[in-house]
Amino acid sequence: MGEIHLIGHPASPGLAVGPVAVLTHAAPRGAAKGDPVQEAAALKAAIEKAAAELAELIATVHGEAAEILEFQVAMLGDDALAEGAYEAVTAGAAADEAWRAALDAEIAGYRAAEEEYFRARAADLVDIRDRVLAGLNGADATARISGDSVVMGDDISPSTFLAVDWARGGAIALAAGSPSSHVAMLARARGAPMVVGLGPLPWNGQPSLALVDGDAGTVIFDPKPETRRLFEHRMAAANAAQIAADASRLKPALTANGRRIAVLLNVAAPEDLTGLDPAICDGIGLVRTEFLFEGSRGLPGEDAQYAVYRRMLDWAAGRPVTIRTLDAGGDKPIAGLTIDGERNPFLGLRGIRLSLARPEVFRVQLRALCRAAVHGTLKVMLPMIAVPSELEHANVMLDAEFAALKAEGIACARPPLGIMVEVPAAALCAENFGAAFYSIGSNDLTQYTMAAARDIGAVADLNDAGHPAVLALIARTVEAGCKRGVEVSLCGDAAADTRLTNALLATGLTTLSVSPIAVARLKAAVAAVTT
Repeated sequence: MGEIHLIGHPASPGLAVGPVAVLTHAAPRGAAKGDPVQEAAALKAAIEKAAAELAELIATVHGEAAEILEFQVAMLGDDALAEGAYEAVTAGAAADEAWRAALDAEIAGYRAAEEEYFRARAADLVDIRDRVLAGLNGADATARISGDSVVMGDDISPSTFLAVDWARGGAIALAAGSPSSHVAMLARARGAPMVVGLGPLPWNGQPSLALVDGDAGTVIFDPKPETRRLFEHRMAAANAAQIAADASRLKPALTANGRRIAVLLNVAAPEDLTGLDPAICDGIGLVRTEFLFEGSRGLPGEDAQYAVYRRMLDWAAGRPVTIRTLDAGGDKPIAGLTIDGERNPFLGLRGIRLSLARPEVFRVQLRALCRAAVHGTLKVMLPMIAVPSELEHANVMLDAEFAALKAEGIACARPPLGIMVEVPAAALCAENFGAAFYSIGSNDLTQYTMAAARDIGAVADLNDAGHPAVLALIARTVEAGCKRGVEVSLCGDAAADTRLTNALLATGLTTLSVSPIAVARLKAAVAAVTT
């Protein structure tokens, strides 16, 4: 058929060439229906096997990846999910047919839900459905994916992605998907090039090789020898540039005209820091504390939180560490804390709103943070701030816990309290907040500004952190910080998108926070900017 060029949306940067591995939906067994008792037993065994496989994966990941998988395990453990399938089996249906029908109905309900949280979770149900079907059919969705494969399909499930060793190379090319999906964020964190939104794949057979450009959002299937040669030449140049960037990652980030840019780290869990030299960064710009509350661990106590915060401060060796208080709600529910069935969780009780509504949980975190603050340069920031009174209430609570600790004779210090700027109202009125610093969360700021959800492919073009409206809100926040003489940083995904580096620095930003894997690439991009 000759080489085929497709244009989609860049979801994770980088270049890759590799053999194509096509993801297919689990097919029916095609065998005669067995005895209902045997079919029910087979379904039960497949569900248990799927849960066990996911549990094994959870042991190898942390942070958001672990939260995604723990949700799936919880769903598999909910008897109500499989109830319809077992009823169909009793009535004579084959186990795989019954399971597919039951899950398809559940998936349709999630996709039609008014709440964005439930619509986003439909992908997890698809993942669960296909994993159990694979178990029933004796298939393994990842068996055909080698470390250097270009994985092609309509979409890829989080568990399939996490089961692949992306350190060996490889890439992802999807007909659907979104640059802001859970898998896209995982791909960026692991350095796997990814292109989404390629549209219907125009062939019946399977291509043997693909070239993926995660920077431009293009994929070439079955390239001609000369096309491949030129692409591999580009890869070699990019690899050389990456090696040079890696060699310079211990050096400060300087623009072409010598302006110093602070580069901080985003950390989802302490394990992110394992093996890292603190000299690669100017500190930690974001610690997501949700990992402490994940899954079945329950609400963490003061001592457990204190130990983790101190561990990060010890690693930073005097560099500033900014810890975000619990950002639960929205697409991050926590059993026993967030509200089940909230009509619109992204516009509901999440972030600081939830913390102020549950002061008994918030006070424990504030006490742990005050205790940890004596061990380094600790800063605390509040998520989802919309009005100054939220910051004022949090300051009162922090003062009270600091005073209580001192009265108890416990070593402590009062850390400065800043805010996340991720609600347009906060960006527009930033100078009205008495915050010690501002940290711009570009993911939610973009989502709320553009009224376009991060995980919906149909509006992926609108969810653009480089849109003039989003950049204007960033610039306004920077201006407010300058007027008040306080630091302004940006810690969302936009900071790691080197296509936006020039535009972000043009707003006046001098501090960017990214995942550890993006540090070298960002410093190289900064060096090419003249401010």
